[in-house]
Amino acid sequence: MVSSTILFIGIVLAGLLVAGAFQAKNRSVRAIGIGAAFVVLMLSFVLASFRHVGEDSIGVVSKSIGLKSLPPGQIIATDGEKGPQAEILPPGWQPWYWPFIYDIEMYPVVEIEQGQVGMLTASDGKPLPPGMTYAPEWSPETRKQMLTDARYFLTEGGGHKGPQTSVLKPGLHRFNPKLFKMEPAPLLTIGKTEVGVVKSNVGDAVTDRDPELERGQDRLVSKGQRGIWRSPLEPGQFYEYSHSKAYEVEKVSTQEKIVHYTASQGQRSDSSEEREIMVRTSDGFTFPVDVRIAYVIEPRNAPLLVASVGDDQEGLRRVMNSKVRSIFRNNAEDVKALSYVQQRSEQESQSRDALQEELSKIGVTITDVAIGDVGDEKTLGQLLKTQTDREIALQEQETFREQQRAAEQEKELTRTKQEAQEEMRLATAKYEVQIAEQDKEKQIIAAGAEAEAVKIKAEAQAAAYKQIAEQIGSGNAAMIELLKIIGERNISITPRVMVVGEANGKSGDAQTTALIGTMLDTMVSEAPKPKAGR
Repeated sequence: MVSSTILFIGIVLAGLLVAGAFQAKNRSVRAIGIGAAFVVLMLSFVLASFRHVGEDSIGVVSKSIGLKSLPPGQIIATDGEKGPQAEILPPGWQPWYWPFIYDIEMYPVVEIEQGQVGMLTASDGKPLPPGMTYAPEWSPETRKQMLTDARYFLTEGGGHKGPQTSVLKPGLHRFNPKLFKMEPAPLLTIGKTEVGVVKSNVGDAVTDRDPELERGQDRLVSKGQRGIWRSPLEPGQFYEYSHSKAYEVEKVSTQEKIVHYTASQGQRSDSSEEREIMVRTSDGFTFPVDVRIAYVIEPRNAPLLVASVGDDQEGLRRVMNSKVRSIFRNNAEDVKALSYVQQRSEQESQSRDALQEELSKIGVTITDVAIGDVGDEKTLGQLLKTQTDREIALQEQETFREQQRAAEQEKELTRTKQEAQEEMRLATAKYEVQIAEQDKEKQIIAAGAEAEAVKIKAEAQAAAYKQIAEQIGSGNAAMIELLKIIGERNISITPRVMVVGEANGKSGDAQTTALIGTMLDTMVSEAPKPKAGR
């Protein structure tokens, strides 16, 4: 618009100058006027070719006049043909684009925000290879040139028409909007507790699958091939797989999850509850069972899960519900109701093993199976009451037996205590007899020793008396002994007994007799008096 205005003003000014020049009578003035008109016309013509592109814009050129036309099927001109040109105008003033030859359209620079990518679709280029829906990914070396240089994309780069596998990263991008249409998509981000299973729509198709592979395994392919990749994406961000149409990435949680099968369905906010499981035992009882199933999807098994059931949400829940209910019902058919109640741990173990065998085929690892409430008052009330009464009776019998055993033990203890006491008394008596015998022997030994001592002493005294008597006479010897006794006992020797006459005609014997009498009298007077009343 500005260029056309400048050209129009230049033509008008040139015309006015030419008209004025022809009215001048002086040839020199006329020549100057015509020259000025030519200069103004040329200057306006040159200025009209300048186009200005803003800093945040790009200019797309379309050629209106030309000798060559675009080949059939081609949209973007790469060799000066009429039509949209491959070249785009950068920011600033761009010359030689006259408005009657070129039409310039301004487009804003494409901005891709953080956390997003740009999916591209090319409107021109080589046809896609047979059997392919998306163009092959650009090489890292040519990625920038393929995007910014439409001429290179359509010629040397060998770009294909249609959806491109390569995506644009966050930032500002200048490309020809006549060639590429951009659609934003979120950046593929795999969290710490999940993996990404890639369902690729690009790559070589796999035709030679192993017929012996189990269901699910036969759908897995190697990375880079078309289909579900056998290796999942670990946690992280992936620009190259963010093309949500070329790569359908199913995020699978690797955290342990718990599903409750309970009559209180709907009380949890995490939708992890299902209806309780109704089972029927061999004796005809039908009752509900509350069950808790804990499971985990290991990273290496996530692709198998997606290939088998589609996802770890509705697809897995649908298959798991069917398997869990079927296994618990089958296990209950082989036992009686009372045995089912009493053998809860055995039922848990059997169910866990059976579930693991079945669900491992789709990539699920069972970590725990727990049975909660079994039955209710309506279904098992009478049976449980009968069992309770029986258990109470058994407990009472056991209590009575325990009391009997306690009484027998107490009786045995009492008898043992009595025997112990008797044994103690018997032992004491034995000890006393032994002590008495030892005392008796001691006294006998002491008496014998004393008698022996008296005997020895008497014999010694007798021998001494005999020797004394032989020397001084028996009377004098006796007198000496008596005087010893008188001195030791402080006996008065004043005669109170009169002895008349001679004994056997010997005056010495008479004196002795008198002295003995006096001593006897003294001993009698010193003897203790009997107490009164006795």
